Amino acid sequence: MLEQLTLSGVGPACQLGPVDFMPRMNLITGDNGLGKSFMLDVAWWALTRTWARGVPAAPQPTAKKAEIAFRYSKATGVHEERIVFSHADGVWPLKAARPPIPGVVIYAGVDGSFSAWDPARNYWTDKDAAAVRPRAFNFTPDQVWHGLPAESSQISKPVWHCRGLVHDWVLWQRGNDPTFGDLVKVLDALSPSGMEKLAPGAPVQVGEDVTEQPSLRMPYGQDVPLLHASAGMRRIAALAYLLVWTWREHLRASERTRRKPAREVIFLIDEIECHLHPQWQRRIVPALLNVMEALTGQKVPVQLIVATHSPLVLASVEPSFEVTKDGVFHLQLREGQAVIEQEAWAKQGDVVNWLVSPAFGLQQARSVEAEAAIEAAEAWMRGDKAQLPAHLNTQARIHKALEHSLAGHDDFWPRWIVANRNAKGIA
Repeated sequence: MLEQLTLSGVGPACQLGPVDFMPRMNLITGDNGLGKSFMLDVAWWALTRTWARGVPAAPQPTAKKAEIAFRYSKATGVHEERIVFSHADGVWPLKAARPPIPGVVIYAGVDGSFSAWDPARNYWTDKDAAAVRPRAFNFTPDQVWHGLPAESSQISKPVWHCRGLVHDWVLWQRGNDPTFGDLVKVLDALSPSGMEKLAPGAPVQVGEDVTEQPSLRMPYGQDVPLLHASAGMRRIAALAYLLVWTWREHLRASERTRRKPAREVIFLIDEIECHLHPQWQRRIVPALLNVMEALTGQKVPVQLIVATHSPLVLASVEPSFEVTKDGVFHLQLREGQAVIEQEAWAKQGDVVNWLVSPAFGLQQARSVEAEAAIEAAEAWMRGDKAQLPAHLNTQARIHKALEHSLAGHDDFWPRWIVANRNAKGIA
């Protein structure tokens, strides 16, 4: 498991961290542009020694030294490393024969890309023929669906690392491959609810194309081609497929190389709620914690490091949150620098309370106009009127703004009316 990450002279701040990751759930919140995705990219690099999209982190132009320090657990304890960017060579130099992490790593990008790292197929040392051992499997969104060719593959005789979801799903299903049973179990585990199970339908052809396409059996009884399913369903289906493909190939490679299978799985997921209906947002994290047990029938430790903008995701983990295993981290801007801090855990109870908690930082869980009107009304009732904006600097103007932006049954109305019961036009 990834235990700690510290960035110096690289990323959104002169110094970011150390971030002490928890062994199970790690939920990273924060405004756009403060570095949540960047943190996931660096976490992936620390674990795999590769960059998920092939673009290394660039040092800050004014930094005298750029450094990434990290610590992760391994079979004999922990491994710590501190890598300083080489300006002369333009690279983050890697140490040879680094101890491998004991698990599989899967990174789901917000753009539909995926990366997978397998200790049985991707771990390499100077003794390995790096040209024939890929350092990771990095899928573009299209390659998830249609296959990942080997980089050295010739057009006349292509070699494939992965044939893609469309090919494998139908092949496994038509051939009654046990792997298809694994896919069914994983789809079921990642389903949004007991009433809406993600279940494969029969393979179908679409239009004039004779290529058979996977389908999903919808709650209303029809088999809909996966390519016509919702964006949320496609993302979950792609995650399920990549997990099954990665685990199956990992077991094959472990047997072939006489290695023990991985003892843990690490999921890095950017905007975990992307494309998902609220019903799914409040179930996806618990589902990911349990999906490996559904796949293997065994308790496999899972570490989640996910970025999220969703208060429903935070609310969903309240029943299972343990302060010794889980953490919420908040990226925020302070004095012109991005900082990340682990929030003290406290149940908020519902989505509204999460929105106004430090994790998301809204003053009011309403529209911008309603927030401005209520904040002005609060200031008026406190007698703090000096800093009110010109359009909200009188009792009448505030009342008009409240009428415009609040529903008639809003909880704020009784306070405002009681406090101003003798004012003209307020009743």
